[in-house]
Amino acid sequence: MKLYFSPGACSLASRISLHEAGLAAEFERVDPKTKITERGYDYLSINPMGFVPLLALDDGSTISENVAVLDFIVDREPALGPGGQLGRSQLLEILSWLSSELHVAFRPMWAPLEEPGKAAAKETVAKLLDIVSARINELYLFGPRFTVADAFLFAMLRWANAFGVRVSPEMHAYFERVAERPTVQRALAEEGLPDPRLRIDTSSFEALA
Repeated sequence: MKLYFSPGACSLASRISLHEAGLAAEFERVDPKTKITERGYDYLSINPMGFVPLLALDDGSTISENVAVLDFIVDREPALGPGGQLGRSQLLEILSWLSSELHVAFRPMWAPLEEPGKAAAKETVAKLLDIVSARINELYLFGPRFTVADAFLFAMLRWANAFGVRVSPEMHAYFERVAERPTVQRALAEEGLPDPRLRIDTSSFEALA
């Protein structure tokens, strides 16, 4: 299989999750501005929606949208879900919230807004992070078990760190824990990304959200 990605985008969650699942995959970078892949292909001809991630399977079928890709990975490796009778539904619940609420709230930070507008966007993100921070139980979102939802939240916490969004001490500690995982360090190195525990240059994030 092959994962189409852009460095630092939400597709980072899919790369981390593939590594956590032990699934072998190729990775092809997509320029978010030109929509051209690193091998010179028109990404829009592969994925007309134009966004990453896109997971191309060996049989020629494809899966787009982060929630769907992460759900596919959990289907292959159930240990990356929370388990239990309602585990899959609870996982889809938090993944959908992360995608439709938190992810969307970051968009104004890439827009040509004046500082008051960006400050308001940061505060919106901070309030949403406070909500999800309250869900962290023990080590991760579903207790001691790392799931694909943690990979997704981590990718967006990198953006929050980059833009100077306030986070609770509990969320900061969570961010540090996830950053230390070997699969996370591997994924960051493969995408040429800096240590996430340091402030990141936001110029490299243009149009990734």
